[in-house]
Amino acid sequence: MATLAPLSGPRLLWVTVALSMANFMEVLDVTIANVSIPSISGDLGVSSNQGTWVITSYAVANAISVLSTGWLSGRFGQVKVFTTAIILFTVASMMCGLSFTFPMLLFFRIMQGGVSGLMVPLSQALLLNSYPPEKRGIGMAIWGMTVTVAPVLGPIVGGLITDNIGWEWIFFINVPFGLGAAFLAWTTLHDRETPIRRTPVDYVGFLLIVIWVGCLQIMLDKGNELDWFDSPIIVSLACTSLTCFVLFLIWELTDANPIVDLRLFRIRNFTMASVAMAVGYTIFFATIIVLPLWLQTSLGYNATWAGLVVAPTGLLAVLLAPIIGKNASKLDLRWLATIAFVVFSLLSFWRATYPADASYWVLAMPQILQGIAVATFFTPLISLAMGSLEPSKIASGSGLMNFLRMTAASFGASLAITVWDHRNAFNGNVLVERLSPYQPPYQDYLTHLAAAGIHGVQATSAVNLELTRQISVRSVDQIFWVCGWLFLMVIALVWMIRPVKGAKVQAGH
Repeated sequence: MATLAPLSGPRLLWVTVALSMANFMEVLDVTIANVSIPSISGDLGVSSNQGTWVITSYAVANAISVLSTGWLSGRFGQVKVFTTAIILFTVASMMCGLSFTFPMLLFFRIMQGGVSGLMVPLSQALLLNSYPPEKRGIGMAIWGMTVTVAPVLGPIVGGLITDNIGWEWIFFINVPFGLGAAFLAWTTLHDRETPIRRTPVDYVGFLLIVIWVGCLQIMLDKGNELDWFDSPIIVSLACTSLTCFVLFLIWELTDANPIVDLRLFRIRNFTMASVAMAVGYTIFFATIIVLPLWLQTSLGYNATWAGLVVAPTGLLAVLLAPIIGKNASKLDLRWLATIAFVVFSLLSFWRATYPADASYWVLAMPQILQGIAVATFFTPLISLAMGSLEPSKIASGSGLMNFLRMTAASFGASLAITVWDHRNAFNGNVLVERLSPYQPPYQDYLTHLAAAGIHGVQATSAVNLELTRQISVRSVDQIFWVCGWLFLMVIALVWMIRPVKGAKVQAGH
């Protein structure tokens, strides 16, 4: 693959369309089902808690297959594995929509997640190897947009489809896009297959991956519900995951043909860029979990409108990413990443001043400006990480980097929900202790209610409602304040990366 000339013209355009379409479709499915769980649970006769396995099973299978990307692509070829994964993803999507029992849906959701994990890193690797070195920044900018915009659109698309057509169609919409992406990918890339290595199957490594990743994901998903380590189930999952993780490290570092090439972490730029990506994405993902949660539980927004508040993040990202990608070769990529984290931080501090009666535009404006950070976040870090790898190691490196990002995002989501609950409880206790009917603000509020004709029980209910709003806004402000400082701290990781000008970023040296 390294000896093949880069693509250009219409062929490069169609390759970009195919890879971006497949990647967008896969990432969209990570969040599109979130708002549809109540409808799915009701139609298939299971509880909402059981319904969340539609999300968890996908995430577990996805994470496991991401780690096996390098071995599978080396064994069968990147183009064959990628095209096959798209076709199987499309079939699994169709069968998810046709499912008439919950076990049936769960089975095909696991299948969907199992093949989708291959699509993200392989789309990234194939894109890098298709662009000339001086234009890889543009390719990565386009790829980064699909990773960022798709999770934002997921809840909106899922809510609109579920409310107006039916939850089955959140899966059916993948069929035409999947078939189109598979056709374009094969017709434009079939003659650019990567070398095949007949390496033995690492059954032990794969089994250990299944156990430790599966236990970790279930623990993260169910931890808040089961009160974390006060639950013997969570403790058992944590111990099992940790034990198998240690065994996995030992086995993969000593096996002659490991399913995951952990030796890539010896490369400084790859390691630091991957860690910066994972930590930064954790904080970013936590913010996009907390904001819709606050809007729906405290401000009366439905799922669709909460999604519309978050969605503007993609506007500036779409406009700026191609410009940044085109000029990345002239810049120190570490400065671009630093700009991203500074903007993320400033916007988090801005959100920490939200009032309880914030209007739509007050909420949406930081989301619009956040597109600046998004556009300068993915491209530099991906380029710095992948630019330090040999062509034959890109698929493995991409898989590892995306695995860290995905598991970190899961951790960030679980942690954000836990912190949100705890801060609400803490702030509720503080405000209730300080609340007194004899305080002037309390009396003024009762006078205001009385002037509006609200008395007695109705007035008490209104006071309780306002108290809940004040508790929630204090909690969300505190979370965003902490996130702002955490974003600034990640900058230190960026500057541990050795300087690499964008012009030198290539698929390998």
